[in-house]
Amino acid sequence: MTENEIGRIVVDAAIAIHRELGPGLLETVYEAILARELMDCGLHVERQVPVPIQFRGIRFEEGFRADLIVEGKVILELKSVETVNNAHKKQLLTYLKLTGMKLGSCSISVPRS
Repeated sequence: MTENEIGRIVVDAAIAIHRELGPGLLETVYEAILARELMDCGLHVERQVPVPIQFRGIRFEEGFRADLIVEGKVILELKSVETVNNAHKKQLLTYLKLTGMKLGSCSISVPRS
């Protein structure tokens, strides 16, 4: 399965969850539910994955934690915010660079109202 195929499934699941639950829940709630939805679609999903980084030749075992990694190819950084801002986008770009993954999303934003 390609990154784009996984991405389409992720977007469809996120939209369905938002329609059913609405805004205002914690990111961890949306994370758990999205992970289950994606697993129900037959995808392999890992939650809160520690991702090591290299800095000046030193390996740090936990550089950051990825909210979700889908099929080992797509990284998801969930945000329960009204809008995804540039800092969120830069965070995801850094995660992609550090993992070598090609596709990620932080655009699963859930407006609080």
